[in-house]
Amino acid sequence: ALMNQRHNAQAAVLLERAAELEPGKGSIVEALARAYYNSGQHARAAEAFSELVEIDPSTAYGHFGLGQALKQIGQRDRARTHLRLAVALAPESTLYRHALARLG
Repeated sequence: ALMNQRHNAQAAVLLERAAELEPGKGSIVEALARAYYNSGQHARAAEAFSELVEIDPSTAYGHFGLGQALKQIGQRDRARTHLRLAVALAPESTLYRHALARLG
């Protein structure tokens, strides 16, 4: 609910607690990564998306989010790698393809 109301920093605080209670749970890690990203905490988002990709290497959204977060913190080469993986895992996604194209 907090994320839907764009209270992403507050949502991150609650999701951090949930992640401590249930470590390694992909759905919590994904929500936490999104909350970090949407609140401008891109380095923390990259860490959380990295954890998500470790939990499930086949998650296209995880690679997409990691790529976007890495781009925001200036790691364009690493970002490109993860955006390419996102496109490979979900080739039908125009969102992922456009993000990769914008990165160049």
